[in-house]
Amino acid sequence: MSDIWPSELRVSKDRQRLAVTFNDGQSFDLSAELLRVLSPSAEVQGHGPGQKVTVPGKRNVAIISMMPTGNYAVRIGFDDMHDTGIYTWTYLRELGERGAELFSAYEDELSEKGMNRDTAEKPR
Repeated sequence: MSDIWPSELRVSKDRQRLAVTFNDGQSFDLSAELLRVLSPSAEVQGHGPGQKVTVPGKRNVAIISMMPTGNYAVRIGFDDMHDTGIYTWTYLRELGERGAELFSAYEDELSEKGMNRDTAEKPR
């Protein structure tokens, strides 16, 4: 088990952001869009190498629920009814530390596939 875990998880009033504070004092502000499009779920990541999909049209997605999963993670539900991603403390920390880089890569994927952040369509 990791030595790093959240001491606080706080969803913003508009449900568009998740503030995460870790026990070592590090804090991160994660957008619901980032959390949704980089969900650790099989629906987004696939079941093996090369199966990851790009999820468009999630600019305004909102967080509607958070459910603890053991002592190691939280399941986040979104208003588009996606709720199968289990975000481990390690993954939340990675999103905090590398979120800008990962989101930039996501935007590049959207562009390469002729998709965008505003138009919902089938992930590919």
